[in-house]
Amino acid sequence: MPQTIPLSFETKKTGKKKRNPNILLGFILPVLLLAVWTAATETGFIPSYQLPSPKNVIERIVRLVQDGSLWSHVGITFYRVGIGFFIGTLAAVLLGSVVGFYSKAEKIFDPIIQAFKSIPSLAWVPLFILWMGIGEASKISLIAVGVFFPVYLNIVSGILNVDRKLIEVGKVYRLSHFQLVKRIIFPASLPSFFTGLRSGLGLGWMFVVAAELMGASEGLGYLLVIGQNSSSPDIIIASILLFAIVGKLTDWFVKIIENKVLAWRDTSAIGG
Repeated sequence: MPQTIPLSFETKKTGKKKRNPNILLGFILPVLLLAVWTAATETGFIPSYQLPSPKNVIERIVRLVQDGSLWSHVGITFYRVGIGFFIGTLAAVLLGSVVGFYSKAEKIFDPIIQAFKSIPSLAWVPLFILWMGIGEASKISLIAVGVFFPVYLNIVSGILNVDRKLIEVGKVYRLSHFQLVKRIIFPASLPSFFTGLRSGLGLGWMFVVAAELMGASEGLGYLLVIGQNSSSPDIIIASILLFAIVGKLTDWFVKIIENKVLAWRDTSAIGG
C-alpha cells in the first residue's frame, strides 16, 4: 500500500512535465510559417500585391483597432457564431438524444439527416435568402445548420457506443432507466459530445464566412469582401488571421471546459 502513494504522485508530476513541451511544440509550425512568409515577402520573391508582408498586415490590424471598426466586426461575427452555435447544438442534443435512445426514431430520422449532411453549405444560401431575406435570421440559420450535423452525429455515436457491459452492471444493481442515463450513459457519452461540440464550433466559424457574404454590412466575412473589392490583400489576410485567432480562442475555451468536466478520464490513454 505505501508504494501506491508515490506512484500516484509521480503520475501527476509527469503529466505536468509533459504539458509544457506539448505547448512549445505547438508554436514550432506557426513560427516557421511566419519566418517563411516574412522572407518571401521582404525579399520580393512574392509580390506585395499578391501577399503582403506580416508587417503590413499588422499595420492594417492596428489601423482597424484605432478607428474602432475592428471590435464591431469581431463582435457581430462572434454574436452570429454564438447564437448559431447555441441553436444548432440545442437542436442536435434534443434530436440526437431521441435517436440515440430509441431505435425506431433512429430508423425514422437518421436516413434523412445523413442525406442532408451531404448538402454543401453554400447550397443553403439561396434558399435561406428566399425564406428569410438577407437579415440576421438567414445568417444565423446557416451557421446553426453547420453546427448541427457534427454535434448530432457525435451525440448519437456516443450514446450507441456506450459499453453494454456497463449497462448490464447497472441493471444488476437495479438502477432505474433514469439512473442508468444519469450514472452510466450520460458520463460515458460525454467525450463524444465534446468532440462534436468542438467540431461544430469549428464548422460554425467556417459557415459564418458564407453567412456574411449574404449582404452583410459588418463582420470579418464582410472585411474579406471589402478586401476583395478594393484589391487589398492586407485586409484579406488580416481577416483570415483574425478568424484563426478568434476561432482558436473559442476552441481553447471549450477544451478547458472539457478537461474540467472530463477530469476523470485516463489522460495517459488519450495522450495527455
